[in-house]
Amino acid sequence: MTSPSERLHHPISTEELERRWALVRAAMEEREIDVLLMQNNNDFMGGYVKYFTDLPATHGYPQTVIFPRKDSMTVIVQTRFGEDQQLPPEGNWLRRGVKRVLGAPYFSSAYYTLAYDAELAAKTLEPYARGTIGLVGRGTLPVSLIDHLRSGRLANSKLVDATDMVDSIKVIKSEGEIAHIRRTAAVQDGAVEAAMKAVAPGKREIEIAAVAEHFVLDHGGEQGLFLCSSHAPGEPVAWGNRHLQNRALRKGDMFTLLVESNGPGGFYTEISRTCVLGRAPREMLDEFTVLLEARKLTLSLLKPGASCKDIWDSYNGFLRKHGKPEEERLYCHGQGYDLVERPLVRFDEPMPIRKNMNLTCHPTYLTGLAFNTICDNFLIGEQGVVERLHKYPEKIVELG
Repeated sequence: MTSPSERLHHPISTEELERRWALVRAAMEEREIDVLLMQNNNDFMGGYVKYFTDLPATHGYPQTVIFPRKDSMTVIVQTRFGEDQQLPPEGNWLRRGVKRVLGAPYFSSAYYTLAYDAELAAKTLEPYARGTIGLVGRGTLPVSLIDHLRSGRLANSKLVDATDMVDSIKVIKSEGEIAHIRRTAAVQDGAVEAAMKAVAPGKREIEIAAVAEHFVLDHGGEQGLFLCSSHAPGEPVAWGNRHLQNRALRKGDMFTLLVESNGPGGFYTEISRTCVLGRAPREMLDEFTVLLEARKLTLSLLKPGASCKDIWDSYNGFLRKHGKPEEERLYCHGQGYDLVERPLVRFDEPMPIRKNMNLTCHPTYLTGLAFNTICDNFLIGEQGVVERLHKYPEKIVELG
């Protein structure tokens, strides 16, 4: 007979979940927060729900978690009308630390159904009507939910932003989490290698990206983004998603693949490499050397306590000095259960670099000849970067 727990795909240990809950509850105690409220609807930028429950929010279906300081969690999910599962205080094999699961058939695309989710949250939060409710991830908490809470029985409760409090805990990875992150990076190394072997004239971009995706799914990942682009020399094009991956490769082309996937346990890393269907031009190799030097500068500055603004300014100063386009978006950032996790290494990030962060660094720019980029993940130690988590060679692959 099949055990229910056999259905779980690379679960995080209960000990790890308990470690997280204890750290967050201690922070809540310090700030006199009675309960946390969070919601996610996908597992690309849905790290809060995953962090607390080890279950991803998926497919655009909102999943709400209510995390009391002195009680087990309640989870609200999209399901049938009247869903109300009462669990033991410790939860069960699927929902650890959850005492109750509520649900209704609500959908973001049907505005009038959002009241169902909001009312279930209000009902659960009613014991804290005169307490302090911490909102986690305001960018993912819908207006419909917050308006419902403020206009109803929770009008007298105090709503505070607890996002930074939770972020400051979850960005620091435990040894167990780092082990999972290493596994993700190793899977991606294999995915890039498999994809590069599939590159050939006549292959469409989406076919090659599919090779990488299949490898990730076959080795413990659950999903990801597999972006790529191909172009002839002198016609540079940046990465595109599936809708933009119809071009067939030609001899002499430059092809770039970016794998942004999770791995066993659900943690993200990302890797990008470029290949040439022939020999790489000298100019392209020279630009790659500049990329590596720019990244080397950044890595030398990723030390605990360092200011993200200072690193950003130094990186752009390097690009200016070498006559390259400055970064105007994001080239280095944290990763965990979110594809993009804090800190963002740029001028507006208040969080400093800290030990045991998992950071990706991907200097990228276009020149008249080619799309130039390289991407890997790095682990921060007591004095700075201690490990490049990806092991795939830092090179342009030449296929001819």
